[in-house]
Amino acid sequence: MTEKDIMNDYLSMIKGSLTGYAAVISETDNPQLRQTFQEMRNMDEQRQYKVYQTAKQKGYYQPAQPATANDITLIKNQLSQG
Repeated sequence: MTEKDIMNDYLSMIKGSLTGYAAVISETDNPQLRQTFQEMRNMDEQRQYKVYQTAKQKGYYQPAQPATANDITLIKNQLSQG
């Protein structure tokens, strides 16, 4: 495996864990356990962002073009309409 493959696999694994945390957090009634999962999720989000930045810097990842102000306004309007 190349470094690029390893980084992409790792990013995919973190993405999966973040999805799992969202489900667990929303279903957890115990406040202390919920907070623990939230902290774990936050750490994974920070880790994901660091790996993403490295992948981007090395040219392994090309982000999409930034949204325009008009695009953002359109999405906000659509979401606020329910």
